[in-house]
Amino acid sequence: MHRPPSAEAEVADELAAVRPGLVARFTAELPGARAAVLSRLWRALAHEPLPWIAGRDSVRDGLVLRLRDGRRLTGPAADPYRTDAYVRVVRLDKVAYDDPARLMAGLGVPHSAGFGAELGHSVASLALSRAGRENHPDEWPDSDWAWEQRVVDGHPYHPNCRSRPGFSVAEQLAYGPEHQPVVGLGLLPVPADECLVTGMWSRDLRDGAQVLLPVHPWQAAHVLKRPCEERLAGHPLMSLRTLAVSGGPHVKTALSTRLTSSVRDISVASVAASAALSSLGEELAARMDGLLHVTRTLGAATAHSPDLAAVLRESPRVYANPGEHVVPVAALATTGLPRSPAWLAALARLALTVGLRALELGVALEAHGQNLLVVLSPAGDPLRLVYRDLADIRVGPARLARHGVPVPELPSRMVTDDATVLRRKLFGSLVGGALASVAGSAPVLGAALEEAVRELPRTEDLRALCAAPLPVKALTVMRLAPDRTGDVWTVLPSPLTAGLPAPG
Repeated sequence: MHRPPSAEAEVADELAAVRPGLVARFTAELPGARAAVLSRLWRALAHEPLPWIAGRDSVRDGLVLRLRDGRRLTGPAADPYRTDAYVRVVRLDKVAYDDPARLMAGLGVPHSAGFGAELGHSVASLALSRAGRENHPDEWPDSDWAWEQRVVDGHPYHPNCRSRPGFSVAEQLAYGPEHQPVVGLGLLPVPADECLVTGMWSRDLRDGAQVLLPVHPWQAAHVLKRPCEERLAGHPLMSLRTLAVSGGPHVKTALSTRLTSSVRDISVASVAASAALSSLGEELAARMDGLLHVTRTLGAATAHSPDLAAVLRESPRVYANPGEHVVPVAALATTGLPRSPAWLAALARLALTVGLRALELGVALEAHGQNLLVVLSPAGDPLRLVYRDLADIRVGPARLARHGVPVPELPSRMVTDDATVLRRKLFGSLVGGALASVAGSAPVLGAALEEAVRELPRTEDLRALCAAPLPVKALTVMRLAPDRTGDVWTVLPSPLTAGLPAPG
């Protein structure tokens, strides 16, 4: 076994200075955090197309990866949909590793040093997040932001699930949603004639001929490098850079640092397209027989810079009736619901009905566990869905036209009639992300999907989902190819091992 990497020691030292009462809990959480990140990394090593892996052999007690340089990497069997921290140790030849950062150092493959440093920070930040958690699944919160703040571990499959480069310990405690802070956003005045504004920008965010742009305090200090008086209080959601203003909208701010795989700024093109996308979302929801709501973008503004922009969006909570709860799919595990086979099948049926109908209409949703929310009855039954943040959808003009939906003017990256591109956007996020993370394993996910698809229309999209391996983003390949832009895709074994079941 190996000593903790320097990131763990650095965080422990900072924590001792700013929150000494958490040091013991942080230290106790480190082994579990290493296992959680190592499990995500092992999934990637077992299933992603990494060029330095020559082959993979299943053996009676696990999996052996044959490296091109002749070494052997040995670990447990790797269920690609499993979410618990089941990998405690892997062996590179005869050397045992319980730490993902040190494993990458031992592998010594191209770009492993930088990725290993990210993994070290992911472990340390995850342990810090777990040290401060206070979940009470038997007590369902009333606020929309409180559900978000229950999600402690971040992305269910990305090894960088909690990597927050550029954030000190004090800043993680002050801004990380799992630490339940209240964050003061700055309001930076910019002359209106120097801004692009779409939608209805709130009067409260104007000062005469100036537009007041909400700015995250981290962004003000580290990117804009200018003082910005904190004037708008908000509760950070699981995306960290989006905050719920009490009694008001959700405010999405630019946060120009890399969280998991992407830099979280707001492009000028996305601001320009926000009103058209919001209208498309309303049109889509109107054709869903009440099964889907899409949160409206109220307004968006940018000082013609991705580092200085903001989006105002309505809260998903407006789509809940009295007694109902709107819960991000990523937070369903914190509800205390039993997640029986029947309940999982009902959730899968609802999600696939909505996702496939939207795809047929020409909209491929990025329906991962953060963007997709489910409205639960007082008893916890899934009733309908809410989708938010249309910035990463894909739109098929031919499909839209076939159904009489006007084709909006959108950035070219969002528009395609390629069925493969449209399907992998939906299937990878919804099945390989949202539903897989709720199920937690291939057998459970497969059973829920098989039951769900029995009642769905036999469209070509459904046949493609059931007949082929499941497309997902190759998250680790993307981090080990830092000069490559855009998403990299791979496929996982289909959880529907029997293909398309007969109709029920």
